[in-house]
Amino acid sequence: MLGMREIANMVAVLLLLTVGVGVASADAPATQPSADTAGQLQVLANEALARNDYAGALPMLEKVSQLLSNQPDQLGPILEEIRVCRRQISKGATATATATPSAISPIVTIKDVTGDPRQPHPAPVAGQTIELPIKQLGNFEYDPEKGGNIPDDVKAMDGCHFRTHGYMIPLDQAESITEFALVPSLFACCFGQPPQIQHTIVVHCPKGKAVSYFGDELIVEGTLHVQEIKDGGFIVSIFQIDASSVKAARS
Repeated sequence: MLGMREIANMVAVLLLLTVGVGVASADAPATQPSADTAGQLQVLANEALARNDYAGALPMLEKVSQLLSNQPDQLGPILEEIRVCRRQISKGATATATATPSAISPIVTIKDVTGDPRQPHPAPVAGQTIELPIKQLGNFEYDPEKGGNIPDDVKAMDGCHFRTHGYMIPLDQAESITEFALVPSLFACCFGQPPQIQHTIVVHCPKGKAVSYFGDELIVEGTLHVQEIKDGGFIVSIFQIDASSVKAARS
């Protein structure tokens, strides 16, 4: 069931998509209403993208591209987001048909939890690979200033064989990358909304090996560590992976 916020967003989107062209013919200068409409749609699209709701974001981004068609400096990033949305939607349409069991070990897949109260993670079983999205791994509130409140069921996952997917943000260098942050989405970062610390995984490549920067979605597999890592007195990470595999996600 949709909450009040989702319903309000849907109504706002419908209004913006319906009147977006009409407001440009009002008494005010034509360029300003279009820019305002585009800005509002971008905010709503960003919220959808932060939830990985690519199907919801796509029509809003397409409308923004129409409104900004005469502003090529702003249009480029929007067209790239549209391309990624279409690609992710296409992947989602074929994910079930192409999914195959792990050749390494059995997989326990935990689906996203969208409602309250929080559902604890089941205890890892020796010889199994746990696979779940980053946000589901960190499905709890966390105070990076105080720390110390990682749930016990999450701590119990320390040392398990783990697989997830996300996008790369290099931490050491742009080439021959040996360490990077894995985040659920790059869009929130681009709009100045970095992911929460419990929704970020620091990936360590095997010693002596490095990867090149990759802008599309990755699948990362390896040993998960759950511990508060501090730098200069500040908590900078609670999830880390010693990677055994880093590869492009494929439909």
